[in-house]
Amino acid sequence: MTDITAQSQQLLALHAAPALLKVVNVWDAISARVVAEVEGIEALATASHSIAASYGYEDGENIPVELMIEAVGTIVSATELPVTADLEAGYGDPGETTRKAISVGAVGANLEDQMKPLSDAVAAVEAVLAAGHAEGIDFVLNARTDAFLQAGDRPHAEVLADAIERGSAYLAAGAPLVFVPGKLSEDDVKAFVDAWGPQKLTVIGVPGSLPLARLEELGVARVSYGPTSQSVALMALQDLTENIVAGGALPENFRPLN
Repeated sequence: MTDITAQSQQLLALHAAPALLKVVNVWDAISARVVAEVEGIEALATASHSIAASYGYEDGENIPVELMIEAVGTIVSATELPVTADLEAGYGDPGETTRKAISVGAVGANLEDQMKPLSDAVAAVEAVLAAGHAEGIDFVLNARTDAFLQAGDRPHAEVLADAIERGSAYLAAGAPLVFVPGKLSEDDVKAFVDAWGPQKLTVIGVPGSLPLARLEELGVARVSYGPTSQSVALMALQDLTENIVAGGALPENFRPLN
């Protein structure tokens, strides 16, 4: 069994376990090392927005796919933990982009549906999974539906039903997980778990999200934080800069990184 095969199975097992998998997203080698060194972190996830920003690109597949894949490979090389990559909507070819991600060591990915016609979104899921099978691994696809992010002024019940339908189709196509980003209520989470079963739903942490302990009790598989982790890091850098410009000193809790 190759290392990447073992890592894919490890990542799948972490999602299937009843304990909530907590993933703080990273964007380069040093952020990967810093996060991976924290006791209790068992896997890493990239954030496409953060990687793009670090290279000076806007989010939304504006960064060249080769550069995004190179960044994913750099993160994989910086850690021994399994890494799942944010591949946005697949950069025009979800299967080939997945193959490239696997070639640099990624064992899972997020894939956005961007509310495309459901048949097209399912075909993209199938292409990603086929790429994983072709490479001989159980690729851990976190199939994302943007139903909540693109809800607009639609009735909530309609949006929820749409997300459930889409997630059910992705699971039926073989995806092990469904990612529903957005601020979800407890009733929303319960509806998803009731529809799909426990350890199938992944969510994003945003201000006002349910407590992590409650997400675990409800049967959520994973929580991640997208570009928020980079924003927090850059806010700290900006705060330090403002303090120095004002004549201050390093913060008292400063400690050098190894």
